[in-house]
Order: sequence, then structure tokens, then C-alpha cells
Amino acid sequence: MHQSKIEGPPKGSGYLADRPALAAILGALVIATSAILFRLAEVTPATAAVFRCFYALPLLLLIARREQRAHGPMDRRVIGLAMIAGLFFSADLLFWHHAIEEVGAGLATVLGNTQVIFVPLIAWLVLGERLRPALIWSVALVVLGVVLISGIGGAAYGRNPGLGVIFGATTGLSYAGFILVQRSANRDDRRPGGPLLVATAAAGLASLCAGWLLGEIDLRLTWPAHGWLLLLGVGVHAGGWLLISIGLPRLPAAVTSVLLTIQPVASVILGRLIFAETPSPLQLGGVALVVVGLVVTGRERRPISPSGRVAG
Repeated sequence: MHQSKIEGPPKGSGYLADRPALAAILGALVIATSAILFRLAEVTPATAAVFRCFYALPLLLLIARREQRAHGPMDRRVIGLAMIAGLFFSADLLFWHHAIEEVGAGLATVLGNTQVIFVPLIAWLVLGERLRPALIWSVALVVLGVVLISGIGGAAYGRNPGLGVIFGATTGLSYAGFILVQRSANRDDRRPGGPLLVATAAAGLASLCAGWLLGEIDLRLTWPAHGWLLLLGVGVHAGGWLLISIGLPRLPAAVTSVLLTIQPVASVILGRLIFAETPSPLQLGGVALVVVGLVVTGRERRPISPSGRVAG
């Protein structure tokens, strides 16, 4: 959520704070398991979104209370913005989970990361931020990559890769909305936990309502579904994002551009190893084009938010 270079914290402020690249890498690797855990849980998209958010709340609440004791209560405007961001995040989760069902965990995660392209485009159109020429090339690469992932030209992996691409692109757009709103809520970088707590609670409630309307909610889960969702909520949602919030704002854009590729590439690899997902050569070519687009965009911009550089 910063446009200018952010200096790292002073030595002694924390092991990972003094090693932001390590924190960001660990965070990206943790978040790369999001789609895998959703598939392992074998629940509906809305059910996973609800439990992911609600299981993350206790840990985020502890962090937010510690921040409040140190820095005072959050401003009402921050709370309101975080609630709006949570609505966008709920849409992101629901569309992304549906994309996973249609095109697989790996490719859906690659598609969700198109938010890296959507964010500067929306910031240019709505907020009047400068549009750099390199972004135009990035958009062209990503669009071509998405077309290839959709399965054009023959056999492709996925139950319905064309529909999966639609869900995946909508995921990226929804997540971009979350990032832009959460950026305003996260102006105070001393308290990443509080706004994330509010946004997560709002996302959980919105997902519950949407799931009820769609007939997708199942609250009578058994083991091991609860175990996978617990890992998704506590380990990935709370833990992974907090690691990223420590690392990315302290890193130069060139390093960030490389780190951007870890999560989608790792998700594709994990999908292949765990679920035997086998994207076609054209789809893998599309993945490569999207990843190149992410790198180009990452080199052109500072990280927009602590949690806004990876999807999941």
C-alpha cells in the first residue's frame, strides 16, 4: 500500500522483520497450499470460505488486541473500509473456489493472481494513478496466457476450463477490489492484524449469507474436513498473510517481482504432485505467459499492500 520505497525496520525488531525476503518466501509457500487444502477438505466453495475465515479469527483477534494495547483503538473509518474490503474478499474466495472445481487447484491459483494486473489498471481508471508503459505489455501477456489456459485449440485439463477461466478472472478482479480498499484501511503499518481481523470477519459473514442463498452451505462437517479447513484458516489465512505483511513492504520491487511467481508456480507443482493435475502443453504455456506478466508488473510497482501480492 505504499508508492515510495519503505526502509526496513531497525535491527533487533524481530528475526523475520530483519529478514524480509525470508518472511515473504515463507508466506508465499504457505499460501501456495490454499487451493490444495480446499480440495482435500472436499466441501462446497461457500463452506470453505466461511470456515477459512472463522477459523482465522481467534489468532487475528489476539494480534489485534495486542496492537490495540500498544497503539490504541482503530479509527472508525478504518473499520468501515476493512468491512468493505471483506465483501470483496468474500467474492474473491467464492469465485476462486469455483474456479478450482472447474480447472484445478494449480491453474485456478495462477488465474487468481491476475489481480496483480487488475490493481494498477483500476488504480489508473478510478484513482488517477500513473499507468506505466510496461503494464500494457504485461496485460497483453496475461490476456494471451489466460486464453491459452482456457483450453483453446484442443484438449485441456479441467472439468470446464473455459468456465474456470471466467471464475478465475473474476477472482482476480474481486481480489483487486479487496487490495485497493484494504490499502486505505492499512495506512498504519504498525497494526496489520486489526484491519485484517475486521475484513476476515466481514468476509466470513458475507460468505455465509451468499452460501445460504446459493444453497452451498454445509455446517455439519466431520473430520478430516475440519482439520484441513483449520489449517487453511489458521496456517494459511492468518499465518501466511502475516508473514507476507512482514516481508513484502520492506523489499525492493525487483525482488518482489521474483517472489510474485513463487505462489502460482508452487500451486501448479503441488497440484501435479498431490492430485495428478496434468495441464496441457498449451495451458502450461499460458501459465508461463501469466508468470512473465506478473514479473514485469512487479518490477514496475512497489508492493501495494502487505497482503496484496498473492492470491489465496
